[in-house]
Amino acid sequence: QVQLVESGGGLVQAGGSLRLSCAASGSIFSSNSMGWYRQAPGKERELVADITSGGFTNYADSVKGRFTISRGNVKNIVYLQMNSLKPEDTAVYYCHYEYPPLGMDYWGKGTLVTVSS
Repeated sequence: QVQLVESGGGLVQAGGSLRLSCAASGSIFSSNSMGWYRQAPGKERELVADITSGGFTNYADSVKGRFTISRGNVKNIVYLQMNSLKPEDTAVYYCHYEYPPLGMDYWGKGTLVTVSS
Protein backbone atom coordinates (compact mmCIF):
# COMPACT_ATOMS: atom_id res chain seq x y z
CA GLN A 1 0.00 0.00 0.00
CA VAL A 2 1.03 3.56 -0.72
CA GLN A 3 -0.39 6.62 1.01
CA LEU A 4 -0.32 10.02 -0.67
CA VAL A 5 -0.87 13.24 1.25
CA GLU A 6 -1.32 16.48 -0.68
CA SER A 7 -1.03 20.02 0.63
CA GLY A 8 -0.81 23.55 -0.65
CA GLY A 9 -4.16 24.18 -2.28
CA GLY A 10 -6.19 27.30 -1.65
CA LEU A 11 -7.68 30.44 -3.09
CA VAL A 12 -5.58 32.74 -5.24
CA GLN A 13 -6.24 35.60 -7.62
CA ALA A 14 -5.62 35.23 -11.32
CA GLY A 15 -1.96 35.78 -12.09
CA GLY A 16 -0.90 34.48 -8.70
CA SER A 17 1.08 31.41 -7.69
CA LEU A 18 0.66 28.33 -5.55
CA ARG A 19 2.85 25.35 -4.79
CA LEU A 20 1.36 21.94 -4.20
CA SER A 21 3.21 19.21 -2.35
CA CYS A 22 2.63 15.47 -2.22
CA ALA A 23 4.35 13.08 0.13
CA ALA A 24 4.22 9.36 -0.54
CA SER A 25 4.70 6.78 2.18
CA GLY A 26 4.36 3.04 2.52
CA SER A 27 5.63 0.48 0.03
CA ILE A 28 7.56 2.90 -2.15
CA PHE A 29 9.69 1.66 -5.00
CA SER A 30 12.54 3.87 -6.14
CA SER A 31 11.74 3.51 -9.84
CA ASN A 32 8.31 5.08 -9.89
CA SER A 33 6.37 7.81 -11.58
CA MET A 34 4.51 10.49 -9.68
CA GLY A 35 2.32 13.22 -10.99
CA TRP A 36 -0.58 15.60 -10.65
CA TYR A 37 -4.00 15.34 -12.22
CA ARG A 38 -6.91 17.71 -11.86
CA GLN A 39 -10.66 17.55 -12.15
CA ALA A 40 -12.84 20.61 -12.62
CA PRO A 41 -16.58 20.51 -11.92
CA GLY A 42 -18.42 18.68 -14.68
CA LYS A 43 -15.21 17.62 -16.40
CA GLU A 44 -13.12 14.48 -16.56
CA ARG A 45 -9.91 14.09 -14.60
CA GLU A 46 -6.93 15.13 -16.71
CA LEU A 47 -3.18 14.90 -16.47
CA VAL A 48 -1.44 18.11 -15.43
CA ALA A 49 2.15 16.89 -15.18
CA ASP A 50 4.16 13.86 -14.20
CA ILE A 51 7.76 13.03 -13.44
CA THR A 52 9.72 9.80 -13.40
CA SER A 53 12.26 8.84 -10.79
CA GLY A 54 14.88 9.72 -13.39
CA GLY A 55 13.55 13.24 -13.65
CA PHE A 56 11.80 13.03 -17.00
CA THR A 57 8.77 15.31 -17.07
CA ASN A 58 5.59 15.56 -19.07
CA TYR A 59 3.10 18.44 -19.09
CA ALA A 60 -0.36 19.13 -20.41
CA ASP A 61 -0.24 21.73 -23.18
CA SER A 62 -2.50 24.00 -21.14
CA VAL A 63 0.07 24.39 -18.35
CA LYS A 64 3.38 24.34 -20.25
CA GLY A 65 5.48 27.36 -19.37
CA ARG A 66 3.41 28.10 -16.26
CA PHE A 67 3.65 24.99 -14.11
CA THR A 68 6.74 23.10 -13.01
CA ILE A 69 6.80 19.63 -11.50
CA SER A 70 9.80 18.55 -9.45
CA ARG A 71 10.92 16.04 -6.88
CA GLY A 72 12.29 16.88 -3.49
CA ASN A 73 15.64 15.80 -2.15
CA VAL A 74 13.71 12.87 -0.72
CA LYS A 75 12.42 11.10 -3.81
CA ASN A 76 9.00 10.31 -2.41
CA ILE A 77 8.01 13.99 -2.40
CA VAL A 78 6.78 15.75 -5.50
CA TYR A 79 5.95 19.41 -5.98
CA LEU A 80 3.88 21.33 -8.47
CA GLN A 81 4.81 25.00 -8.75
CA MET A 82 1.93 26.83 -10.41
CA ASN A 83 2.54 30.35 -11.71
CA SER A 84 0.40 32.74 -13.74
CA LEU A 85 -2.70 30.95 -12.57
CA LYS A 86 -5.91 31.37 -14.54
CA PRO A 87 -9.54 30.89 -13.50
CA GLU A 88 -9.65 27.82 -15.76
CA ASP A 89 -7.01 26.20 -13.53
CA THR A 90 -9.65 25.94 -10.81
CA ALA A 91 -10.03 22.26 -9.93
CA VAL A 92 -9.34 19.59 -7.39
CA TYR A 93 -5.74 18.51 -7.86
CA TYR A 94 -4.85 14.88 -7.19
CA CYS A 95 -1.45 13.38 -6.58
CA HIS A 96 -0.78 10.12 -8.38
CA TYR A 97 1.80 7.38 -7.85
CA GLU A 98 2.44 4.42 -10.10
CA TYR A 99 4.85 1.54 -10.33
CA PRO A 100 3.77 -0.39 -13.44
CA PRO A 101 5.89 -3.56 -12.94
CA LEU A 102 3.67 -4.48 -10.00
CA GLY A 103 0.53 -2.78 -11.21
CA MET A 104 0.70 -0.22 -8.41
CA ASP A 105 -1.54 2.78 -8.99
CA TYR A 106 -2.53 5.08 -6.14
CA TRP A 107 -4.30 8.43 -5.74
CA GLY A 108 -4.34 11.06 -3.06
CA LYS A 109 -7.57 12.52 -1.72
CA GLY A 110 -7.11 15.78 -3.60
CA THR A 111 -6.58 19.42 -2.75
CA LEU A 112 -8.77 22.24 -4.04
CA VAL A 113 -7.26 25.08 -6.03
CA THR A 114 -9.53 28.04 -6.71
CA VAL A 115 -8.41 30.89 -8.95
CA SER A 116 -10.56 34.00 -8.82
CA SER A 117 -10.79 36.44 -11.71
